[in-house]
Amino acid sequence: MNHFEYRDNTMFCEDVPVSAVAESVGTPFYLYSKETLSHHFKVIDQAFADIPHITCFATKACSNIAILSLFKSLGGGADIVSGGELFRALKAGVEPQKIVYSGVGKSAEELRYALESGILMFNVESSQELQKLQEIAQSLNIKAPVALRVNPDVDPKTHAYISTGLAKNKFGVPIEEAEKIYQDANSLSHIEVVGVSCHIGSQLTTVSPFIESLQRVIAFMDRLKESGLQVKYLDMGGGLGIQYDEEEPPHPEEYASAIKKVLAGHGYTLIIEPGRVIVGNAGILVTKVLYTKSGNKNFIIVDAGMNDLTRPSLYGAYHAIKPVEEKEGQQHQEADVVGPICETGDFLAKDRSLPVCDQDDLLAVMSSGAYGFTMSSNYNSRPRVAEVLVDGNEFHLIRKRETKDDLIAGESIPACIPS
Repeated sequence: MNHFEYRDNTMFCEDVPVSAVAESVGTPFYLYSKETLSHHFKVIDQAFADIPHITCFATKACSNIAILSLFKSLGGGADIVSGGELFRALKAGVEPQKIVYSGVGKSAEELRYALESGILMFNVESSQELQKLQEIAQSLNIKAPVALRVNPDVDPKTHAYISTGLAKNKFGVPIEEAEKIYQDANSLSHIEVVGVSCHIGSQLTTVSPFIESLQRVIAFMDRLKESGLQVKYLDMGGGLGIQYDEEEPPHPEEYASAIKKVLAGHGYTLIIEPGRVIVGNAGILVTKVLYTKSGNKNFIIVDAGMNDLTRPSLYGAYHAIKPVEEKEGQQHQEADVVGPICETGDFLAKDRSLPVCDQDDLLAVMSSGAYGFTMSSNYNSRPRVAEVLVDGNEFHLIRKRETKDDLIAGESIPACIPS
């Protein structure tokens, strides 16, 4: 569900007309519904309420500190994949003991920062990372709490770029090699083995890959127990999909029920890392029509481009596109929605049946809350857009639009270049 709806042919976010926000902050901009964000978080979290668990929001999906702070207020933690995301989570007030650090390429500086911050757990993804963590923890005279991210070689049946649980993917260590690494970790002086981690991919629309991977991980953890190595946490990652078009992903309660059935009697504290399923349908990208062109093909040229929302260009991803103001008797046409970027790959939709648009019409690119702003860039020297949060009949600017001066902040012309 979400809180974007039409009232008298005008799109509202909760009780605020989307056009009113556009008039105030300009376009393009990302618009989020606080009520939708809160509802989605609660549905996921409460689905696991009857077992020990921690809900760590996948920060990479939508990392604005206002949104991280909202989830913190609801009892959530954070799944991070960089030192920058750790900085954001801490600034948002997330408790360090509810922060889990994943990712294959943690630098020494990032590992030290996370150790000094006292996070709950590192999801270690290689033997060399484990050794580096041991060295840094020893220099700080503290123990590093670790889980090993195991790769169960399960096909998540999702886009190749967001599949992470197959043997050919870069993430984790093969499950058949993991037991030896665990024994090595257990022998290290400044490593404390506390868990096992597994995340197989994103935008999964069936429960079966989750269950297949969980069964393999539980069997692996049983072997660890038999060898005398006890762990407390089972980090199942995230990956539950949403509806962009015609997908029919399982409801979070169905997902939770299936997982809890497999976990029953094992006594682990579950860590889940939902991202897209919470924020995806809670946000839209609002853009303005600059020009239209027709001929052999119809083009609707808007002021948002692939630098603002890269998923269509990167993944061929589908996002529904709706008019902010519906017009009586409006004709439709097949058209591409394209942006101002100097790339043929700059599009938000291709060959889509859409209302015939006029200059200055507003369009809403739906289901853009996840991996929208966080993947945006300054390509073509375009300032990144504003972010706005709606709460009932009020809206709040939670990130200012960048300025041209922001584009060159930190740059300089050295003296060796003639003026």
